[in-house]
Amino acid sequence: MKMSKRAQRMDRHHKRFGKAMSFNLVSLMDIFTILVFFLLVNSSDGEVLPSTRTVLLPESIAEEKPRETVLVMVTGQDILLQGNKVAKVAEVRSQAGNVIASLKAALETQNSRSIRQPAGDAGREVTIMGDKLTSFEVLKKVMATCTQAGFGKISLAVLQKPPREG
Repeated sequence: MKMSKRAQRMDRHHKRFGKAMSFNLVSLMDIFTILVFFLLVNSSDGEVLPSTRTVLLPESIAEEKPRETVLVMVTGQDILLQGNKVAKVAEVRSQAGNVIASLKAALETQNSRSIRQPAGDAGREVTIMGDKLTSFEVLKKVMATCTQAGFGKISLAVLQKPPREG
């Protein structure tokens, strides 16, 4: 059967341009590799401290980012070390002296479990996350206990607020 002129033209056109497209996987893999490295590099710049709803941190214009350290959290009712409850705030307020025995024992246990032992007590670091309504009396006892347990560097966690313009 003879093909019409139009059918012949369409057949020639499909032979020329009808080839299946193929992806260049090498360049696609390059793009994904760059994207993965970009996400890995930029994801480590986030905050190290856990966010909790029970602790409202005070605000500060501090520029320095927190480091990974032992974390003591002081909520309205409890004192937590690395998320484990070690004492009640009401008991700490009523006790005499500046050292909280249960917190000191837990800090020393945490110290002995640490893989990375810095030279001397001055190298050990602890971060205290205290609610902004926590009394200074309680924070003072927590800081004194941390010092007694061998932690020479004590940091207080705060929320960074934007600096004032003007």
